[in-house]
Amino acid sequence: MTTAAYSGTFDPITFGHFDIIQRASRMFPKLIVAVGLNPSKNPRFSLEERVDLIREVVRELPNVEVKGFSGLVVDFARENGVAVLVRGVRTVGDFDYEKQMAVMNRDLYPQLDTVMLAPSPEYAHLSSSLVRELAGLGAPVEKLVPQAVAGALKARIGQQ
Repeated sequence: MTTAAYSGTFDPITFGHFDIIQRASRMFPKLIVAVGLNPSKNPRFSLEERVDLIREVVRELPNVEVKGFSGLVVDFARENGVAVLVRGVRTVGDFDYEKQMAVMNRDLYPQLDTVMLAPSPEYAHLSSSLVRELAGLGAPVEKLVPQAVAGALKARIGQQ
């Protein structure tokens, strides 16, 4: 049974991320959403909050598990029996970066392959940073993120 992981900071998870999760969950018998701790990205939500939000969003997908991690994704993959990393790529710049990371990850962990998925067209413009910026400016985000995330984002932005 091949286990795949879709890793990212997901601060917050968007409909674009969820699209990739749904599609990857149909490709692999087990998919782990690996939520990374990356303080350099100045996340609005703690690792635990992001994990909880994603669990809420994916609760209807029986073969999807959500786990937080820190450190290298190859170490997470090795520890969790992951054979394939799933990556979403929106632009040529994303592809170049992800290709470089795929080669490096394979060098560090030769049993690990990377699969890159283009977003569905309706989500090709979405990014977590764009959603955070829009929410911070008071724009509606309900078309960009799942309902639970929209509420949490409004509550968080309202606290700042």
